[in-house]
Amino acid sequence: MRRDEDAPPVAVLGHRKVWSVVLNVLIGKPGKSRVLRLGAQAAVLTAVVGGTVAFANQDTDVDLTVDGRTTLVSEDADTVGELLAARGIRLGARDVVAPSPAAKIEDGDDVVVRYARQLEVSVDGKTQTFWTTELTVDSALRAVGIRADGARLSASRSLPLGRQGLALVVTTPKKVTLVADGKRAKVTTTAPTVGDLLTEQGLTLGKDDTLSVLQSTPTVKGLVVAVTRIDKKTVTKTEKVSYATKSVKSAKLYKGEKKVVTEGVQGSRTATYAVVLADGKVVSKKLVDATVTKKPVTQVVQVGTKARPASSSGGGGGGSVAGADSLNWAALAQCESGGNPSIVSSNGLYHGLYQFSVSTWRAVGGSGLPSQASSSEQTYRAKLLYKRAGAGQWPVCGRKLFT
Repeated sequence: MRRDEDAPPVAVLGHRKVWSVVLNVLIGKPGKSRVLRLGAQAAVLTAVVGGTVAFANQDTDVDLTVDGRTTLVSEDADTVGELLAARGIRLGARDVVAPSPAAKIEDGDDVVVRYARQLEVSVDGKTQTFWTTELTVDSALRAVGIRADGARLSASRSLPLGRQGLALVVTTPKKVTLVADGKRAKVTTTAPTVGDLLTEQGLTLGKDDTLSVLQSTPTVKGLVVAVTRIDKKTVTKTEKVSYATKSVKSAKLYKGEKKVVTEGVQGSRTATYAVVLADGKVVSKKLVDATVTKKPVTQVVQVGTKARPASSSGGGGGGSVAGADSLNWAALAQCESGGNPSIVSSNGLYHGLYQFSVSTWRAVGGSGLPSQASSSEQTYRAKLLYKRAGAGQWPVCGRKLFT
């Protein structure tokens, strides 16, 4: 131990040792001459008389340990409290000293002082404050009853606790689910936050990647963290351009008739898109530029405006329609309706000689119900339908037209 440099030289000897030397000299030992003994006695008495004050004020030698650091000190003190006061040590309400301040001290005694420190501990987000006289993080946690086996600490367990105290974060192991890059894994982690978890698992986020939760989110048991990889691309492709349709009136065609005079032709263009993919799947596509490389050709359709001639009142031929008059309409009517102009199908959808639906009847200029029109009117409308769409309008009986 190091001796306090401020102690007076006489303090090196305790009270008992000093007086033992004095007594030995004063009493003398056998075999010494009376003259020599008297001379020594005179010298000792002179020293005693001259050093009376020094002996009266003899210091006490004590090993003083403050927060684990031990020093040999010498002070003119009879109690622990006097020793501490002499050393300028003031104790707070939470500090401890052993023995107690009122205890008597003698040479060779040990006095231990521990200052209290404030320890703020946050365990998985729940914070508590303690006062402790322990000197390291590990011993302080044990002293306050916090089990931290396998946990992550924000400071080393062996870190000394200074008198300024410490704020400590403790994260216990938890099982969480991590979904990233096409994989779903259950991991046990002591990472305090989701950001720390990603670092722990070696996952790096791109500038456009997204997380299902904030990186600052605390990790809790059962948490699911999903990483979505976002990829942004520019895609250029050749596309077809649809043609427009233009209708023009024609006095050469009857009302209800149409004729394509210019076939429409599709064009083409080069289109550039900004595409966003999430984990490889397109989630958005925006046109940013388009250049027409081939213009489409507009389709032109003539629409008839000429009034139709009155229907013939005769018994079978109806109005004349070029290219259809020579067909066997009577055979078709016999097949479709048994030649009955007023017949209606059992479901009410089809009418007359040629079993017109009401919508088809009206598409070829008919009015009212087909089954209420004359036979010649029905035949005329059937001829117009044939000119427009062919014999396929009567899937079963249409072949009769050619017999």
